[in-house]
Amino acid sequence: MYAPSPQAAPSFRGRIGRDAHSGYPAVPHRYRLHLAPSCPDCLRIAVTHSLLGLDGVLPVTVLPAVPDAPDGGHLALRPLYEASAHQHRGPATAPVLSDGWTGRIVSTHAPDILQDLTRRFGASGPDLYPEGAEERIAAIGRLCEEGINAAAQRAGRSGVDPGTRELALTTLLRALGALEEWLTSADHLLGGDLTAADVRLWVTLVQLDTVHRWHLDAAAVYRITDHPRVWAYARRLTAHPAFGPHLDLDGIARRHHAHCRGSEAAGAAVRIVDWAAQVRRAGTVARTAGG
Repeated sequence: MYAPSPQAAPSFRGRIGRDAHSGYPAVPHRYRLHLAPSCPDCLRIAVTHSLLGLDGVLPVTVLPAVPDAPDGGHLALRPLYEASAHQHRGPATAPVLSDGWTGRIVSTHAPDILQDLTRRFGASGPDLYPEGAEERIAAIGRLCEEGINAAAQRAGRSGVDPGTRELALTTLLRALGALEEWLTSADHLLGGDLTAADVRLWVTLVQLDTVHRWHLDAAAVYRITDHPRVWAYARRLTAHPAFGPHLDLDGIARRHHAHCRGSEAAGAAVRIVDWAAQVRRAGTVARTAGG
């Protein structure tokens, strides 16, 4: 099975406020993101940052794909953690939103960071959290985490009885089936426009194919591939210039194998999506758009 890199509960939960009266007002060029796109949370933030066009407002520092500290954190983030919490214990993990004025961390909590990027800095970008859609976005997040990520890990876990694995696979296939149905009449999960739900699902599908698949048998992977609308959707989003260019396939593989505690199964050879081809398409689209 895949054992993620060590990560305690988020240590910092500061929020970007509406105005100068808040502790962290939305001031351009004040803040910085520190991201390792091989990490699912960081990948979601990187895609959101690009969708909102925030390169000129909120810079990004890209961290190594595999954490380089002995405790599973990033050495480059240690000074920020120590400046923000005296004698900070635990790994210095990403994502991090830091404040350049104080030299301290604002937040390490991905859901808060995602919402603050959209609501405080993304006025000219797409509305990724449309009014009235909060519960639907949260429900899709739970489906991704429990119905896909957790179920796929249980289905690929070695040393458990076949009945347990089959039950987990059934949960996974049920989640993919629901998504297949939702995508029958719309290009995106909540209708015609991209939202945070699409970013979440795309990252989840990337993980399913590039991480969890390594521990599933071939029969399970073939059943997972039998959702053509879901995987066409994944390919289409990967070809989007805000998605594909952030996909570090080599980094994801190295991060996975650095923390993997399970054995490779037959499904490892059954690739679902040619992600690299879609990334190349995204680069072509971006170059064409740039003239």
